[in-house]
Amino acid sequence: MGLREPLLGLIGLALPPRCPGCGAVVDADHRFCAPCWSGLTMIAPPWCAACNLPFDHDRGEGALCGPCLAHPPAHDGVRAAVAYGPTASALALRLKYGGRTANAQTAARLMVRLMPDDAELLVPVPLHRWRIWGRGYNQALLIARALARISGVPVAPDLLRRVKSTPVLRGLGGRGRAKAVAGAFALAPGVAAQLQGRRIVLIDDVFTSGATANACVRILKRAGAAKVTILCWARVIPGEDPD
Repeated sequence: MGLREPLLGLIGLALPPRCPGCGAVVDADHRFCAPCWSGLTMIAPPWCAACNLPFDHDRGEGALCGPCLAHPPAHDGVRAAVAYGPTASALALRLKYGGRTANAQTAARLMVRLMPDDAELLVPVPLHRWRIWGRGYNQALLIARALARISGVPVAPDLLRRVKSTPVLRGLGGRGRAKAVAGAFALAPGVAAQLQGRRIVLIDDVFTSGATANACVRILKRAGAAKVTILCWARVIPGEDPD
């Protein structure tokens, strides 16, 4: 036996695996404790054929939700591992603000089951450089890289740029969020050829009103992307709010 296994054992005793939701000691990395796991609501069909909003019962193939009937979305679906709730929120906030970067891999492990079969490129929602300087990383990029390792779909981290700093969107309604992100994103110079006819998966941590993701989708579609699906850790279900 070499030194590696005893060393890992000592590290495990000193730094035991902890629940990504509450921090309780658990059996292995990326596992939730029983209360946090029971607090997660997985999202799966039946759902809206356009935006993947979950339905409470099967409405038949091709069924659309009310908002998509009234205003067809620019994107090609919003796939989220879980519905936003206390456990989902705790993981996202610990990742975004608490420096728990390993939570990106935890999220990716539950997100990968919803990866579109035709995905060609993962594009993370970008952060403004000031936000990266303060936080040290872009949580969407960490999730995208973890998904790439699991799925084999490559990441393109520099196709989109956040050219305008925006305020924290929590507490703003849908219109306020849309106004705040107007003009905030742009395509990086000289990258349009990489998007022509490509099937893109836009990666983010939480989908709330869709203002941020939709702004990115419109840019990618204008640049020639054939399809843009949004894939995220958690999705706020209408009638709920993440604040």
